[in-house]
Amino acid sequence: QVQLVESGGGLVQTGGSLRVSCVASGRTFSSYSLGWFRQAPGKEREFVAAISTSGRNTYYTDSVKGRFTISRDNAKNTVYLQMNSLRPEETAVYYCAARFSTYEYIASTMGMYDYWGQGTQVTVSS
Repeated sequence: QVQLVESGGGLVQTGGSLRVSCVASGRTFSSYSLGWFRQAPGKEREFVAAISTSGRNTYYTDSVKGRFTISRDNAKNTVYLQMNSLRPEETAVYYCAARFSTYEYIASTMGMYDYWGQGTQVTVSS
């Protein structure tokens, strides 16, 4: 069982930066592939970024490539999402998710993840 707790959300102006974090409980954090998703008001939850167990492999949705960076610190049981050049349409609740993996696996669909955090609100003002 893994519990995920996101933090770092807030209000930022268009073009600004924000880093959200997700801390996981448990001693096998390095065995989990991790992902970030977001859900805007009235919209479905969508994939943002994912990272493999070692951190060597990452994957992003097209709209955030070059602006967002996912990373992880296995010693701190933490995954990060650094978001630069934020846009108003990226206002959403950001969720982290985890999937137990025995190899370098990256998942971009919600159904592939077993554990979810409760989310952190990111608001980008225009």
